[in-house]
Amino acid sequence: MFSFCTDPSILPDWQWFACLFTNATHLQFYRAFGVVLVLLAITAPVALGMGLMGALALRSRIWPVSWLGRGYVNIVRGVPDIVFFLFVPIALGQGIEWVMHQIQCPDWDQPIRQGNDFIVCREARIPPPNSPVWMRDAYAFAMAVVAYALVFGAFAANTLHGAMQAVPKAQIETAEAYGMTRAQAFRRIILPQMWVYALPGLSNIWQILIKATPLLFLLGIQDIVYWANFLGGEKTSLFTFPHPDWRMWYFLGLLVFYLLLTWVSERAFARLGDRLSRGQATAAGERIRKGAAP
Repeated sequence: MFSFCTDPSILPDWQWFACLFTNATHLQFYRAFGVVLVLLAITAPVALGMGLMGALALRSRIWPVSWLGRGYVNIVRGVPDIVFFLFVPIALGQGIEWVMHQIQCPDWDQPIRQGNDFIVCREARIPPPNSPVWMRDAYAFAMAVVAYALVFGAFAANTLHGAMQAVPKAQIETAEAYGMTRAQAFRRIILPQMWVYALPGLSNIWQILIKATPLLFLLGIQDIVYWANFLGGEKTSLFTFPHPDWRMWYFLGLLVFYLLLTWVSERAFARLGDRLSRGQATAAGERIRKGAAP
């Protein structure tokens, strides 16, 4: 990046470090922080939407729907997350390729399963062969979003279902006594009030989601943990080596990043909780009322 980086071996320390921390590999490391933040920004609302659908399924009076919701929540909560992070991209990717194979290559006369290999025609491969790097990265990222949303959507569904159950039943009965249907009572009574009960659980799920982002490397994405481990022991002819093992310093930087991210998240959820608690018949709402009283 700098003009004096032509021969780092003759540079003083501060210029040597300036060249090291601005080389192409370190720029990939810095971009990986953005990948983590984008993953969180996309996955959180997707997982929340799946959680809401799962909670509605748990409340459903139609037994197949209720059974499906309970199966989704219990299976995902009972299986280690890492299994889903490995299973979902493989199963979903092969499922998409199988469907494309049936459409694009109906005359294929060879078995798709050949021992341990899953073989489809060239036209059915996702992403397509010879596709640019950005398309392959986008595909891996989309699979990561699906895997994370499936896992954390199940936890969100359990949390939201419990929050719906926490809304005082007397209010629902009063709404129905005034002529509201069950759906109207849900939209006007339960849905607006359940968030104050769900927020503590959702904040915990968000923090766990943040802590789970280092598992991105399992999905073929070079995340910040991968780059920190790689750069901490990097061997290159352009910079003096062997240097001491610097992985501790790189991981210390990740420690600061994650602590800062969780601290900001905690403050944001605290402010959101105070806002949602205003006027609510909860301990937090009572505390706010007493604090506002003259």
